[in-house]
Amino acid sequence: MEFLKTQLSRVQDQFGQLTASQKMLAAAGLQSDSIPGPGQAVYLRSTANLSTGGTATDVTDVIHPDNREMAERAVRAIGLDVGGVDFLSKDITESYRTIGGGICEVNAAPGFRMHVAPSEGKGRDVAAPVVNMLFPPGASARVPIAAITGTNGKTTTARMLAHLTKMGGYTPGLTTTDGVYIDGQRTVQGDMTGPMSARMVLADPQIDIAILETARGGLLRAGMGVREVNVGGVLNVQSDHLGLKGIDTLEQLAELKRIVVEVATDCAVLNADDPLVLKMSGYTEAKNICYVTMNPQHALVREHIRSGGRACALEAGVNGQMITLYDRGGHIPLLWTHLIPATLEGRATHNVQNAMFAAAMAFSLGLKLDAIRQGLRTFDSTFFQAPGRMNVFNEHPFKVLFDYGHNAHAVGMMADLARRLDVTGRRIVVLAGPGDRRDEDLVAIAKAVAGRFDHYICRRDDGLRDRAPDEVPRIQSQALRAAGVPDGAISIIPDEQEAIEAALRMGEPGDLLLIFADALVRSWKQITKFKTSGAPAANSASRPAAAPAPSRPSPAAGANAGPHGDLGAPIAPEAVPAFNLEGLIRDERGIRMAPESDD
Repeated sequence: MEFLKTQLSRVQDQFGQLTASQKMLAAAGLQSDSIPGPGQAVYLRSTANLSTGGTATDVTDVIHPDNREMAERAVRAIGLDVGGVDFLSKDITESYRTIGGGICEVNAAPGFRMHVAPSEGKGRDVAAPVVNMLFPPGASARVPIAAITGTNGKTTTARMLAHLTKMGGYTPGLTTTDGVYIDGQRTVQGDMTGPMSARMVLADPQIDIAILETARGGLLRAGMGVREVNVGGVLNVQSDHLGLKGIDTLEQLAELKRIVVEVATDCAVLNADDPLVLKMSGYTEAKNICYVTMNPQHALVREHIRSGGRACALEAGVNGQMITLYDRGGHIPLLWTHLIPATLEGRATHNVQNAMFAAAMAFSLGLKLDAIRQGLRTFDSTFFQAPGRMNVFNEHPFKVLFDYGHNAHAVGMMADLARRLDVTGRRIVVLAGPGDRRDEDLVAIAKAVAGRFDHYICRRDDGLRDRAPDEVPRIQSQALRAAGVPDGAISIIPDEQEAIEAALRMGEPGDLLLIFADALVRSWKQITKFKTSGAPAANSASRPAAAPAPSRPSPAAGANAGPHGDLGAPIAPEAVPAFNLEGLIRDERGIRMAPESDD
């Protein structure tokens, strides 16, 4: 009786009320000062949980094997890896087959305390088997990581690679300039190419592979955000953002972007057609070096392949241009470029190169060839799959090419594409440049299009970046005139929306409009919702004068000489200087350049 009063008093002290105990006593017709009859059991709790005052006794060594087997079967039957079984038995040491018994509950999240520190018996380390099951000894607890950098093409290549991994059965996490994507769904909007976004993706439990677009700004501010990556790729190093935050030369920019391959462990994928990127081969400790080249006669790459190294080359065949992989002496034809929608039947050579990088990085991540081929065949450069990256709109009487190009190299690549497309009318370009670029960079952008179009509309971005409202278009229009473009072929319309509207109203059947935009979503909506039927017809008084005939591409420079009739052969890459192979390093990875002595 004293024990009963002590227990009730303890509950009274802890909870300030006797609700549960009073109910149990009342159900038995008792009170706290009642004296139980001979042999009468008095229950103070309806359950034996530790949290309500129950006790735990370890029976691991004495439980009957039949009872243990039945408990395990119950857990497996409902698809659990870990489960807690409430087994009702008069004597757990006897088989339920003999004395009866049953299971009243299977808990998907059992507590460990009763096993680690039982009231009676030996404590058991039940957490260790669970952890070993989730993370087997020796198994990697990391997901594969691919990082991509370069001046141009990062976003498209990262999106392509993420698409390829999804075709391979992965759940990719992707960081890009327009947001973070988990399994193809954007979870965070904005420029997400820095270390914080990398850690955000790697912390997501849903992903099993990470594709990180890595930009200059994030590297300067806080580095990579990860200590190492499995595969690192560098697309190119071109003039952009120079004169900002201590990066004044292309060599300094290359040294910064080199970090991506310096931390690569499995493979460094490098553009062999870019001399500054090629030099990075001397600074990586990755197990493999994979060169990407659009020049099958590249001397270093040929020697690298002969030495058993990995490479991705563009080779001519009877059916067009073939993306080809080489590895350990093996020759693997992958896919014809005209079968890749993002290349516009092979005409968009910059996307051919992006596809080659995506394929090389996917191969280096261990994806199957069929998944790589299927991914390349199903990746398209639509606004919804790659916004602002060579999007095409064909629903007007004229064709619109829409791009985010904002440096001379990117703008020049799109201008090349515009020349290779079959156009029966005029070629019109809407041109701009970021206000924080140097004057010489804005001039270079204008020179990249000079002489290639019939009419030029010069505008500015919404963000002036310490420039006067008409300063950027004025600088670029002067550069166009200096390059020989007549005044009548140039319009200055500073506002982006007004400039695009003017270009759309200028368009006539058969024309091609190349629009470089900054506010991508707004500008794309403006293009797609434009009503041509309500636009006034252009006449000789209102229509800007066309550029002289020499500004039009000649048939020889067009896209009609390819093996498919209307398919153009890719423009040859810039000439790569001859290599003195005696000065290169040869090892089990193939051929690489030696690091410079002053590094």
